[in-house]
Amino acid sequence: MSTKTVSNSNAAPIEDRAQLVDYFASGEKPRERWRIGTEHEKFVYKLDDLHAPSWEEPGGIRDLLNALTEFGWQPVEEGGKIIALSGPDGTVSLEPAGQLELSGAPLDNIHQTCAEADRHLKQVKAVGEKLGLGFLGLGMWPDKARSDLPMMPKGRYGIMANHMPKVGSLGLDMMLRTCTIQVNLDYSSEADMAKKFRVGLALQPLATALFANSPFTERKPNGFLSFRSHIWSDTDPHRTGMLPFVFEDGFGYERYADYALDVPMYFVYRDGKYIDAAGLSFRDFLNGELSVLPGEKPTMDDWADHLSTAFPEVRLKTFLEMRGADGGPWGRICALPALWVGLLYDDGALGAAWDVVKHWTIEERQELRDWVPKLGLDAPVPGGRTLGDLAPEILDIANAGLTARARLNGSGDNETGFLDPLREIVRTGKVPAQVLLDHYHGEWGGDVCRIYAETRF
Repeated sequence: MSTKTVSNSNAAPIEDRAQLVDYFASGEKPRERWRIGTEHEKFVYKLDDLHAPSWEEPGGIRDLLNALTEFGWQPVEEGGKIIALSGPDGTVSLEPAGQLELSGAPLDNIHQTCAEADRHLKQVKAVGEKLGLGFLGLGMWPDKARSDLPMMPKGRYGIMANHMPKVGSLGLDMMLRTCTIQVNLDYSSEADMAKKFRVGLALQPLATALFANSPFTERKPNGFLSFRSHIWSDTDPHRTGMLPFVFEDGFGYERYADYALDVPMYFVYRDGKYIDAAGLSFRDFLNGELSVLPGEKPTMDDWADHLSTAFPEVRLKTFLEMRGADGGPWGRICALPALWVGLLYDDGALGAAWDVVKHWTIEERQELRDWVPKLGLDAPVPGGRTLGDLAPEILDIANAGLTARARLNGSGDNETGFLDPLREIVRTGKVPAQVLLDHYHGEWGGDVCRIYAETRF
């Protein structure tokens, strides 16, 4: 989730709705300036007893952030408390229960992404050894109840935690108990954005299946392969989902702006503080009629903040966010940008991927989204096949896209090797969650806590 670093209370107010639409157009970039931004979250726990540390306890999250400044990261504070870090490799931030996230810098190629991730891994492991902390890559805490988890001292999280139970039953689980990997990608025009959005949204269930990695809840199998994905189905229907309008004729910036205007607000940020606006209307704000700030109109920073509080499977800001994957081990982090860059950053691959999915109906796309958290690669796709049947074709398209990009490392290798973890999943027919379940029912003897020693970074 986003981390604020400055107050926006003195920014110019928005004068008309067209500025909201123009915000998306401002993200357009020529192909040579397209970049890759990779975000990955991990759970933090104490090695001695496996508990999730609070922000303030000795050796906890505050000390973790402070220790990372030894590597050149600059602290970001809210209310006098360190809650994030900024540096050349992007931003290190906190999810609500202390999940540690690297929001990486915008980079040219996946070789650079992996180098960035490797630097981050070495840093957090070095600090973890000093503080007695471990780091776990999963889609959901395998053993922790909500009551076991702390809340970080960020104002927006308190507002969200108060509002979530009013609109869904699993929103607090989303906040407290999940981790994801995400990739952010550019577009050159409104038409390019729309095509990438459509392909990304239609194939998001494939990413969910390939990265499904959350089969346990409170020490027991939960009946899902990606419970993290299932959580989004009962978080808040006003701000989640598959967005059928994206596939309608004429979809573009204006239609997405209308969608975002109808997403209820969470907050307004003023003078270093979050003002609770949960459930209120950004349309009212645009008219100067927001009850918590009467007579005041929003700024473009307010619009950017508001866009970050919508949680569809693909999200538009001044770039596109692919949001379907569970968190996972270091070896799979670079596979997600490889998949989406291969599919979306080459015209031939983008066209081939669209040809695969363009005939799917709204109902078929939704049905696939509904099945994939439980069934993974066995989820049915239109035409009597499964995602497992479709996956090799999609990976071949991504491979062709990466080959065409021809981004080489110092050894002359292109980016296609980063797809190898996904090819292995498809070859075995077992998504990561199924491998974990095999261990649980096998050598772990039903002890899910074995996951800490055997899968931590």
